[in-house]
Amino acid sequence: MNAQLRSFVAQWPVYVPVVAAVDLALSWGHSLSAGLLILVGCALTGAVLAAVHHAEVIAHRVGEPFGSLVLALAVTVIEVALIVTLMADGGDKSSTLARDTVFAAVMITCNGIVGMCLLVGALRRRVATFNPEGTGAAFGAVATLAGLSLVLPTFTTSTPGPRFSPPQLVFAALAALIVYGLFVSTQTVRHRDYFLPVTAEGVVIDTDDHAEPPSARAALGSLGLLFVALIAVVGLAKVVSPTIESAVSAAGLPASVVGVVIALMVLLPESIAAFRAARGDRVQTSLNLALGSAMASIGLTIPAVAVASIWLNGPLVLGLSATHMVLLALTVVVGTLTVIPGRATPLQGGVHLSLLGAYLVLAVSP
Repeated sequence: MNAQLRSFVAQWPVYVPVVAAVDLALSWGHSLSAGLLILVGCALTGAVLAAVHHAEVIAHRVGEPFGSLVLALAVTVIEVALIVTLMADGGDKSSTLARDTVFAAVMITCNGIVGMCLLVGALRRRVATFNPEGTGAAFGAVATLAGLSLVLPTFTTSTPGPRFSPPQLVFAALAALIVYGLFVSTQTVRHRDYFLPVTAEGVVIDTDDHAEPPSARAALGSLGLLFVALIAVVGLAKVVSPTIESAVSAAGLPASVVGVVIALMVLLPESIAAFRAARGDRVQTSLNLALGSAMASIGLTIPAVAVASIWLNGPLVLGLSATHMVLLALTVVVGTLTVIPGRATPLQGGVHLSLLGAYLVLAVSP
């Protein structure tokens, strides 16, 4: 009996995504009582943990930096689908949803996940070491995409308000796709060694000495279950979003707080995976996850909403407010100074986390 119980417990990553998907199917489109909300919350937590497990299995099979790319791309594709769905349902009030969600993802990844990973890595080894060539290239691409997609609309004059005109939106979408495609090519083909973990002396680690990689069959099974788990994460986040909206409205908080909360839930699998990588002395892997997620969020969301705006009603507002532009500028400056040396102390991690704290405080109390 004990052996059967241990075997069942060991298989939890297989059962939990399926249970979460069933929970999503049963709760979709229904108003939930307090008890059902608790069950949905438990299913959401289990799906997040299962997604992290399967992402690590795939990463072990394909190696870095492909493993980081798989999780970042999978989460972002489903996140884009969620944004477009919410925009289609929301009417005029969802005109800023894409902007708020993308900017929240940038701040959470570039300050929250990066700061957490640098802090954990530095506390473990006194100094967190990473590859400045790859990390700098990724951060530069994120800064460029954020500037082109979220800052420029505030200053254009062809269309009233912080919006792109149709030709400008087409350019921004194409630029986002091209820059993201160039980054993926650089990360996985031409300069793959720039994105591999390094030792304290800066020597690239291109082997994994911990354990035998899983079989191709196990990796494919984990890939399928990863997508099931991520669909459940995003779907359950949408299920609980009306409750979050009601709570935010009752508390008198700005509507953009809803986007922040949903972004935090959607990025939770990557946050946990990045934390575990940093704790395992693989800071470069954790930075790949953070910056790859930020870039995928912009590079895929902007083209998707550009296409969706053809049939969606209402304006598409992408330009940031002055407060958010200041936070983005601080993030770019601090991130650049962090990346250049290829080494970071707990101070750099704390500075990035303080910027995330400022963003969250200003989101609640603008």
